[in-house]
Amino acid sequence: MVDGMLSLVLPAYNEEANLQFVVNEALEELPKNFAGFEIIVVNDGSKDGTPAIAERLAAENPGLVKVIHHHPNRGYGAALSSGFKAAQGDYLMFMDSDRQFKAADVQLLAPYVGKADIIAGYRKKRNDPFYRFLIGYTFNTVVTSLFGIHLRDIDCGFKIFRAGMLKQMELTSPGALINTEIHAKAQRQGHSIIEVGVNHYPRLVGNQSGASVKVIVRAMRETLALWWRMRFYPVREGISGEDTSDAALTRQISGLSKPFPSLNLFAVLGILAIYVLWRLMHQG
Repeated sequence: MVDGMLSLVLPAYNEEANLQFVVNEALEELPKNFAGFEIIVVNDGSKDGTPAIAERLAAENPGLVKVIHHHPNRGYGAALSSGFKAAQGDYLMFMDSDRQFKAADVQLLAPYVGKADIIAGYRKKRNDPFYRFLIGYTFNTVVTSLFGIHLRDIDCGFKIFRAGMLKQMELTSPGALINTEIHAKAQRQGHSIIEVGVNHYPRLVGNQSGASVKVIVRAMRETLALWWRMRFYPVREGISGEDTSDAALTRQISGLSKPFPSLNLFAVLGILAIYVLWRLMHQG
């Protein structure tokens, strides 16, 4: 049992078939692992029954379930940022609302809370169509080249953060690049991370939007913009002070504060590839 309060942020866009199941499971599982908790549903401009379901769940669970509405849709990153700002917990967690993660698996991350600033889940086996796996692998490779971030699964939607660290960040990515921004800034600021394998389940109902042309084009544009901004992001020397004694699982992302990667051949090729694909898809 973690002696502290967890704020779980659930970004939701057109998840009427999944949201009630996800929230009810979280209400049952979170008290088993944290002394206190709250669930923040961020309805990101949904056009189905998601807003009404979210409001009903909040009314049925006062003080435990809260709702934020975006009108219109602002993007995955903007939804997370809104949830983080409203959160009151000692630790901040986010989980996708599509049932591809289970709240019960928070037990896999909970033992490491307090040992590092970020407890990052990585999907041990990704249950997605092959084309989504390919997109994810390509993106991870580009991120490693451009930002020097070496994670198994940077976009895994199942992570816990120390609230004090995350709330100090000014997050600007409105879309899918929010994970990269968080980890790039954490690395520059000397924060620590533990990676933990988590389960990933097939999507049973609803539509996936992460591989749409619109989302990919926006992610390409955001990647280039973030890469440029991060070249001037300040570096903080020293470590956060968290207990990182579990050396087999912990990577110090600085203290060890890493310099920004030099503009090498791989970075140049990555930028060119993103730009060319962006232009081709934009023209198409």
